[in-house]
Amino acid sequence: MGDVLAGFHAAWEFESDSVLIRYERGIRTPKLFQALGERRVPLEAIAGVTLTPGRRGTVVLRAEPRPGADPLMEAAAGQLKEGCDPYRLVLPAERGTLAEYYADELRALLTESGETERYLVAAPEAPLHFKAYDAKASFDGTSVSFRWFWTGASSAKWKAGDQSFPVAGLGGVEWRSPEVFEGYLRLLPREGAPAAPQADQDPAAVVFGLGYGPVHESLPFAAAVLAAVRERGSAVPVPVPAPRRDPADIAERIRHLGELHQAGLVTDEEFSSKKAELLAEL
Repeated sequence: MGDVLAGFHAAWEFESDSVLIRYERGIRTPKLFQALGERRVPLEAIAGVTLTPGRRGTVVLRAEPRPGADPLMEAAAGQLKEGCDPYRLVLPAERGTLAEYYADELRALLTESGETERYLVAAPEAPLHFKAYDAKASFDGTSVSFRWFWTGASSAKWKAGDQSFPVAGLGGVEWRSPEVFEGYLRLLPREGAPAAPQADQDPAAVVFGLGYGPVHESLPFAAAVLAAVRERGSAVPVPVPAPRRDPADIAERIRHLGELHQAGLVTDEEFSSKKAELLAEL
């Protein structure tokens, strides 16, 4: 096709075997898009294309990635807000006819569906690093390291000391968005393991806080680690459930959640949902 369709925050360049997505770097562009820069998405990584009405006089063209095709979306596990979805292209409604044309042209080129056996979209390149609330996390392509901060790390993590995890010993990652209560990044072992402790007590996890571990830093990091694990042929295990907590700990966390709610840092819906999750652990 060889054409370019420009929208808000991004432009899609249609090629014979892929779509090259170039993200803008403006102050209104989501920081995740700015961090990604550009992404080449092979047509074999796309399961379908949709065109739907958007908000405030816009239309939204979206490519649906196949399960297992993109390490970024695998790591995100459905937690990205709509505005940060890297597969959405938002355009003015008056360009709807043009967008429909490209959607039809793109659909005609798609031949694959279902889960992929390998990642088809490239992960962010190492080296990568970011600051979590309790540590600095670094990834050089072969190992992940956590260097604890004395101001944030728990005594359990201080006792364990700074950590280094070779990719060969990992089975996957578990990323919980910093935009929800109790966000964290946990490294999962390659071999089966007992139930992991809470993230703030687990030397294989770093926890997020306000301004620590933002999506545009921690998610590309998680995706890069996940891609390195997959490249080495490790299967991503199903995360084991956390152990039941002490009732006093549950009460303290609900109190803290209430403080965040009163301060306006947690919405009514988030407060109710997380409170229910905590009570369910009793």
